[in-house]
Amino acid sequence: MLFHTWIFLVFFLVTYPVYLRVKSTRLQDPWLLIVSYVFYGWWSPFYLVLILVSTAIDYFAVIGMSRTRRRGLWLVVSLTSNLLLLGSFKYGDFLAENLSALLRAVHIPLAFGPPGLLLPVGISFYTFQSMSYTIDYYRGHIPREPSFIRFAAFVSLFPQLVAGPIERASHLLPQLRQPDRITVTHVTDGLSLFVLGLFKKVALADYLGLYVDRIYDAPAAHEGPALLMATFAFAWQIYFDFSGYTDMARGIARAMGFDLMRNFDSPYLATGLGDFWRRWHISLSTWFRDYVYIPLGGNRGGTLATYRNLVLTMLLAGLWHGAAWTFVIWGAMHAAGRVLTRELERTWLYRDVVPTIVKQLLVFAFVLLTWVFFRAHSLADAGLILSRIFQPRWVDPGFPALALALILAVWIYQYMRESGAASPQPSSTGPQVPDQVPVAAKAAPKRTAPEWVAAGRAAARRAAAVAMLLYLALVPTPQDQPFIYFQF
Repeated sequence: MLFHTWIFLVFFLVTYPVYLRVKSTRLQDPWLLIVSYVFYGWWSPFYLVLILVSTAIDYFAVIGMSRTRRRGLWLVVSLTSNLLLLGSFKYGDFLAENLSALLRAVHIPLAFGPPGLLLPVGISFYTFQSMSYTIDYYRGHIPREPSFIRFAAFVSLFPQLVAGPIERASHLLPQLRQPDRITVTHVTDGLSLFVLGLFKKVALADYLGLYVDRIYDAPAAHEGPALLMATFAFAWQIYFDFSGYTDMARGIARAMGFDLMRNFDSPYLATGLGDFWRRWHISLSTWFRDYVYIPLGGNRGGTLATYRNLVLTMLLAGLWHGAAWTFVIWGAMHAAGRVLTRELERTWLYRDVVPTIVKQLLVFAFVLLTWVFFRAHSLADAGLILSRIFQPRWVDPGFPALALALILAVWIYQYMRESGAASPQPSSTGPQVPDQVPVAAKAAPKRTAPEWVAAGRAAARRAAAVAMLLYLALVPTPQDQPFIYFQF
């Protein structure tokens, strides 16, 4: 069930009024669980078995921790069970294929057949969300949730179930225990966010996808300029697609009285690779920071240990995105980039002398280069694409003019917004994601805008929402396409 389909509209119009009636009553959590399982089971009823198993493992693991001193044993049970579940369905074929290739290379006549298991939608997201509960309880950061129904509703809450944001129990469970009263502001803000996300997905991402798919599905048939423009288009396609999903998820949740975390912050305006990962897929990058990078030692063991921890974290982040060597290379490139630029980004020359626009363009160029491996169907295709990009034959790339105009408009808008706001300042110990535990900083004094400015902004948002709705209603758009991150 996709957010941008008629079936979801019917689903929401049927379930939302009931939710408003049962909200803040003892029926709230059971109703949320029922509608979330209907939403998830719409793809395949088998998916419900997997999410129920993952939920039960972590719920009872925490109960075990609360009743024994051997808390570490229950944490191992939780992590091992979830990772085996994730690994079997997501990485079984990849491991079998590569192990068979390794045995053939050393002349051992043994081959492993791929399990051929269907990858459940969103399994990478809800297993990470569920595991964070057991880890945080083990660390003493959160209390045990006594209600299984409420915990199951937390794991499966349908707005963010299949592609995040990856919520923490410390943030979302208290909202389930003591939900806010839904106001008109919740509904209007939620609808605005949903319309924005729908526009990003249907009018921008899917439109760009037509060009990207045509070029990347047959890279040998195209020359360097077309491949470069397709890579440029994919960079924005995946941003519009994923941030569009996040906006829709946050909008639906907002209308239901929940506050989901922000997942993107103009990532293509980053001035460094550390800054990029503070802005891109924030819920995932902070998850890897808190549950992988810091437990490995973070930046507490010296320069070499810090680099080792960065590399391992980024390699795992790459592998999380998909069971293919292209994703491993993508993670390795970001790891290498972080290692090579980490100290450079701290120098006064880079920080104070190099113009911001130059830093932004350099970071975007590097990220663009890495997207080749993320999008290519194979390492061979990625190599071909890069070789033709760097040795181009200058022919017409055939890039849609409207798509280019829309991308430039978004980029200019983000740049103007970034220039008009105070840029985030790194802590004294360096970048936060995925570099170390965030440190407290003094809050900057808030400056209140004049009433006419606030009114103008509100009017502009309403006008933008109307314009986007008119565009969606009047301009033909591509047929329904699944969200890119559903496959992860």
